[in-house]
Amino acid sequence: MSKKIRSEEMDRLLEGILLLKDKEEAYQFFEDLCTVNEMVSLCQRFSVAAMLRQEKTYLDIAEQTGASTATISRVNRALNYGNDGYDMVLRRLEEAGE
Repeated sequence: MSKKIRSEEMDRLLEGILLLKDKEEAYQFFEDLCTVNEMVSLCQRFSVAAMLRQEKTYLDIAEQTGASTATISRVNRALNYGNDGYDMVLRRLEEAGE
């Protein structure tokens, strides 16, 4: 994980997230934690990551998600040079049949 975001506060937030028991609790927590726009942005980035892994074009991704090419590029950079977080979660979702 990047040292830029590692902190006691971040540790506490992540520990709290790991304590959520189900999707309903996650909805409750994230609706309190984030604005609607922040949640939309997070969902959009996750969708972009999945589509990039499916080798969709930037144009197709932009049309289907509404993401800017800058956002798509940022997600692509994370996929190629990041910490493999997107791949880890996408793979686990696939394995779980989601």
